[in-house]
Amino acid sequence: QVQLVESGGGLVQAGGSLRLSCAASGRTFSTYELGWFRQAPGKERAFVASIRWSDNSAYYADSVKGRFTVSRDAAKNTAFLQMNSLKPEDTAVYHCATRDSYLSQYDSWGQGTQVTVSS
Repeated sequence: QVQLVESGGGLVQAGGSLRLSCAASGRTFSTYELGWFRQAPGKERAFVASIRWSDNSAYYADSVKGRFTVSRDAAKNTAFLQMNSLKPEDTAVYHCATRDSYLSQYDSWGQGTQVTVSS
C-alpha cells in the first residue's frame, strides 16, 4: 500500500492560482500512475489529471486542460497539481490516488484537501 497526504488547498478568488501537493510514502516503487480527483458537494467524484510514474506522461480532463498542470518530484516522491485561472466550478475536495497498473483501480487514496474558489 501507498500512503498519500495532500496539502495546499485553500480559499482563492476566481482567476487565482493554487498548487496542491501529494506526498507519497510506503510501496511507492510499485506505483504506475498517480491521479488527481475532485468531488464537489452533491456530485460524483471526477477525474482531474494523472501522471504516469515511468515517463511523466500527463493526462487531463477537458474541463481543466490548459489551466491545470500535473507534475512530480521523483526524488521526493511528491506530485503536484498547479491550478491556474481557477473558476468557482473548480470548488471541491481534491484527492490524489495511485494505482499499480493501467488495468487496476486506483486503490490508495489521500484524505483530500479543500479548494474553494470565490466569485
